[in-house]
Formats: sequence, structure tokens, C-alpha cells
Amino acid sequence: MRWVFLVAAIILEVTASLSLRGALDAPWLYAVVAVGYTASFGALFLSLRRGMPLGVGYGIWGACGVALTAIMSWVIFNEPITLVMGIGIVIVMVGVLLVELGSQAASKKRAEA
Repeated sequence: MRWVFLVAAIILEVTASLSLRGALDAPWLYAVVAVGYTASFGALFLSLRRGMPLGVGYGIWGACGVALTAIMSWVIFNEPITLVMGIGIVIVMVGVLLVELGSQAASKKRAEA
């Protein structure tokens, strides 16, 4: 269940961030921004409450939020993604993978001790 809440937190945060950009043209989207960020923090809290390690949960939430927001800004708002930005998104994704793999290794070590 902690992963479900983490995915919800990521989706809500990305929605709020994209709505922030959209609110420049449609001010009513500020309500979506406020609700989205509040709900995102709530979902992240629930993920942590159910046992997600803080470093893993926050790292994945932040990194996925950055990468997905950049990609969706390109799709929705036609904002550019340069080669350097693309490389950065890949590095963020690799970083998230490494944090998760490191967390799993640490959990196994604790279980063996």
C-alpha cells in the first residue's frame, strides 16, 4: 500500500506543478495547484506512515516529479527538452533506481543481522 500512496503523491505533485503553469492562462487552476500539493504531501505522509523509508520515498517522489513534470511540460505546453535536459532526466531515473536498489540491499542486510 505504501507504493500506491507514493505513486498517488507523485501524480498529484505533477498535476499541481503542471496546473501552476496552466494557471498563467486560466487562473481557476490555482485551486487545482493548492489541492494537488496538499493532497500530494498527504499521500507522501501516508506512504511514510506505512513503512516507506524517508530517503527512498522522498527521493523517488522528488526525482520522478522533476522528470515527469519536464516530460509532460514538453507534451502539454510544447516546452523544449534539450539534449542536456534529456540526459539529466535519464540521470535522475538512474538515481532513483540506485536509491531503490540500495534500500533493498540495506533491508536484506538488516534482516540477516
